[in-house]
Parts: sequence; structure tokens; C-alpha cells
Amino acid sequence: MAQLYFYYSAMNAGKSTSLLQSAHNYREQGMQVSLYTAAIDDRYGRGFIRSRIGLQENALLFDADTGFLSAIREQHQAGSLSCVLIDEAQFLSRSQVDELARVVDDLDIPVLCFGIRTDFQGEMFPGSSRLLAIADKLQELKTVCTCGRKATMTVRLDASGQAVAAGAQVEIGGNDRYVSKCRRHYRQLMDAAANPVSIS
Repeated sequence: MAQLYFYYSAMNAGKSTSLLQSAHNYREQGMQVSLYTAAIDDRYGRGFIRSRIGLQENALLFDADTGFLSAIREQHQAGSLSCVLIDEAQFLSRSQVDELARVVDDLDIPVLCFGIRTDFQGEMFPGSSRLLAIADKLQELKTVCTCGRKATMTVRLDASGQAVAAGAQVEIGGNDRYVSKCRRHYRQLMDAAANPVSIS
């Protein structure tokens, strides 16, 4: 029976690598898969899922107007899909997550979503919040803080490498803009960013 999966983590935990490995596993068994990634994330060019270790695949793009149920139904009718894999799932809307649940329930196709749980201010992304609420299976992908503890939080950095405490929820970037930290070190960095020491 098909299920809706959510693989979540802080930044730099290997989500895209895991997604691409899953796609490879299906294809090795002769199965058709469909890959999606967020149109807003164009760090590596549009229409690609690319991991930090260099793996890369072409992918369909989704944005706020993407209707997953009808698009995936058409793909399934044309080629019998065995799995749908979604990168950057935090950028899904609530209604899009509900549509992906219908892909699972109505079309009996497994959907594997990979994304970040919270933003740099520790707040839930809409897509992640809905996935945590309704996914059949939740799996945390782990990464580590510089202190060696499990990193659960994401810190945004400015151009000089200092932590940022305010700003828009979505700002695309990679290792140059985001680092993963344990909760204790995240709190220390955010406190320092919110209360900078002025030097006169």
C-alpha cells in the first residue's frame, strides 16, 4: 500500500542525496519515477536536483500554481509511475501537500517528500507543517553541529558570515548562507544577532 513520507532535517543533512539514491533504487528495478523540485531554488540552474556531493538529476519544477494530482495522474496514465519524489518540500503549500496525499490515496503511488522542518527563525514552513501533520511516515535525516551534537536548527548568515535574526522566511542559499547548529548554539548565535555589541 502506498504511503506519504516526509524526510526532514536541518540544512546540509543529505536530503537531496537521499532523494537521488531513492530514485536510483526504483529505476534499478525497472520502475518509473517522477522527480520535482521548487522553481524558486535556482542555485544549480532550473530543473535540476543536485546534491552537495555532486549527484544530479533532471526534475520537473513546482511553484504555487502547480496542481500535483492532475499532473501526476497524467504522467501515471502515460507511463505507470511507481514513485513521486519531491525535493525542497518545505516550499509546498498546505493544499499541495493535501494533493500529494490524494496521489497516495487515490492513485496508490508512494510520495517521498524531502525538506527542511523549520526556517532560520525556528518557525515552521507551511509545507513542512502540513507534512508533519498528515504524512504516514516521518523520518529525520541527521546532521551535526560544530560541537558534535545533533544539529536541528538552521542559522542564516549575512555576507560577512554573521548570524541573521530577522528577514524574509525564504531566501535561497547554500553553505555560504546557512549552517546547521544544535539548539544551544543556535540560541547563542540568535541572541548575539538580535543584540549586537556596538563598538564606539
